[in-house]
Amino acid sequence: MSGNLAPSTNKAPETPFLQALAPFVLLAVLIIYGLIVRPLALQLPPLPLELIFILAASGLVSQLLLTGHRWVDIQASIVKKFQCAIPAFMILFCIGLIIASWIICGTIPMLVYWGLQLINPDYLYLIAFVAPVIFSTLTGTSWGSVGTIGVVLIGIATALDANLGITAGAVIGGAYFGDKLSPLSDTTNLAALAAEVDLHTHIRSMLWTTLPSATIALGIYYAMGVLYPPRLQDGGLADVQLLLDQLSSIFNFSWLILAPAIVVLAGSIFRLPTVPILIASVILASLVAITLQPFTLTDVISTLHQGFNLDSVMPGIRHTPEITNLLDRGGLYALNEPIIIAFMVFIFIGATDKIDAMPTVVNHLMRAVKSPRGTVLASLLATGITNAMTSNQFATSFIVGDAFKSKYDQQKVPRKVLSRSLEDTGTMLESLVPWHTSAIYMVVTLGVPFSEYWHWQCLSLCNIVLATILAATGVGCFYPRKPNVN
Repeated sequence: MSGNLAPSTNKAPETPFLQALAPFVLLAVLIIYGLIVRPLALQLPPLPLELIFILAASGLVSQLLLTGHRWVDIQASIVKKFQCAIPAFMILFCIGLIIASWIICGTIPMLVYWGLQLINPDYLYLIAFVAPVIFSTLTGTSWGSVGTIGVVLIGIATALDANLGITAGAVIGGAYFGDKLSPLSDTTNLAALAAEVDLHTHIRSMLWTTLPSATIALGIYYAMGVLYPPRLQDGGLADVQLLLDQLSSIFNFSWLILAPAIVVLAGSIFRLPTVPILIASVILASLVAITLQPFTLTDVISTLHQGFNLDSVMPGIRHTPEITNLLDRGGLYALNEPIIIAFMVFIFIGATDKIDAMPTVVNHLMRAVKSPRGTVLASLLATGITNAMTSNQFATSFIVGDAFKSKYDQQKVPRKVLSRSLEDTGTMLESLVPWHTSAIYMVVTLGVPFSEYWHWQCLSLCNIVLATILAATGVGCFYPRKPNVN
């Protein structure tokens, strides 16, 4: 490779603050115009997120080229970021396969069948929160919890004619409870690592904000079940019975078809590699579908490729729209939208890494902070902004952690408060930012628009507010009695 094409290995000079800030200002302008001004003020369709990040990345690349950076170096920075993102892309593809295979083998239909018979509609929203809390705490994954038990709960809510926004908010909040507190969670481990805090010390610190928030969320979901019960209670029992009859006529139910779900649960508990476990579950589910269900190998292949489709696997048999809405989903391309958007996001973030834009902005803006209270509040704000702009909690933990470790030490604030802050407005923010890859995943997986669920994601909303209150009051933050003001 010639010298003009090889990536430069020379250390780049420090980036001026305004130059580092410019790409994020451009992104903020595009987001405000495309997602807020156009639909709310101009009554126009919002700009697609893909286009927003393409425009932001184009502006950033133009800025870098004009300031003397070579395209080959910019490209190398983007490719390096993609190397970190490839595991997430692989999981997204696998989740689509999991949903499709679990439907055709009968796992999801049977869980919905049982749920419709066992769940009291008055407690649906409460159960929609508690069940993912248990699953995510055992497995440490929010995405996996939403893609499995979350899909089942949405199916039950649909059959009961419940409010899907409340149900989705409860499911997502419950999934993030374990993502934040489980010792098996990657974000939990990385936040502790970034702040250089013992894992279990970090988890105990997070109890200050997470448990009260979960308690408030439980109360809200219980109240919603009383105030806004599923409309089934107005005379929809016959419709539910019809749905139950159709499920039992399509699938053969037995305990054996729970095997694919048990594989995923066991793999998560024993911390086995995620992608191989998901693929193993898909293969097992496919075998179950062929041997225990009335489907052929061709049906299974078609379902894995394009998603389960009742009209394709059972042509000529009429089904109600409710059963079709419940079952017709999944497949290799089911999550193509979040994958494409994430692809565009990582192009933008990879280009910003070329000039260390985010660390430069964070360090510059937080230089004036000189009190324990201000330090913690600043770290909460920096974490929220960094995660929203980068769409990556892993990067956020290390960027903000590195920027604030010494500041916490100077102010004699325990680093367990820093590690907690990294998750209070980082991990907990992800599903509340419409362009975040996690929020997009939730929307596509559950089939509920962001505008319908975000204000019912009570765990994260309460957690962010409570974290700010604790930082402002000092409760649970262990501030020194005499702040060390430099």
